[in-house]
Amino acid sequence: MPRISSGKRYAQAAFELALERNDFESWQESLKKIAELMAYEEFMALLQSPRLPFDAKKKLLQKQLGEIHPLALNLALLLVNKGRIGISGNIYREYQNLLDGHRGIERARVTAALPLDEKERETISSRLGEIIQRKIVIDDQTDPSIVGGFIARIRDTLIDGSIRQRLENLKKRMVEVRK
Repeated sequence: MPRISSGKRYAQAAFELALERNDFESWQESLKKIAELMAYEEFMALLQSPRLPFDAKKKLLQKQLGEIHPLALNLALLLVNKGRIGISGNIYREYQNLLDGHRGIERARVTAALPLDEKERETISSRLGEIIQRKIVIDDQTDPSIVGGFIARIRDTLIDGSIRQRLENLKKRMVEVRK
């Protein structure tokens, strides 16, 4: 059987369980807790240590996670047992993508030369939403090298409205005219 590297199948299974019981938020919070806990390298190394017996890992994990969805705890224990707890962050992200899709929301990663204010975020979100006919939530970042404008990535779609790209296009056209 091939190894699961991205966590998509685990996220899909968790989403299907949440869908059956209309229990999206509980799963979302539980998977987030697991992913945040695994961000601590020392704790993750402890869970991955072959010297620590599984029962001790189980007790440690239960104590650190506190109250979470029982099936999410079972998932975390399964991942610890299989030595795959490191993909918990991917599982959370994939679950979030599935949940957003179910709710009709798309996430766009928008890169701009300067930090966006709230009005700019709303304008870009609205325009991107018109293009793909869905509600858009923006995760923004800055990159001064794009000079101005923005670059938006929605899943596999790239919308490059940066000044840098416009300058590159202008340069290509000028070179073509010279020929």
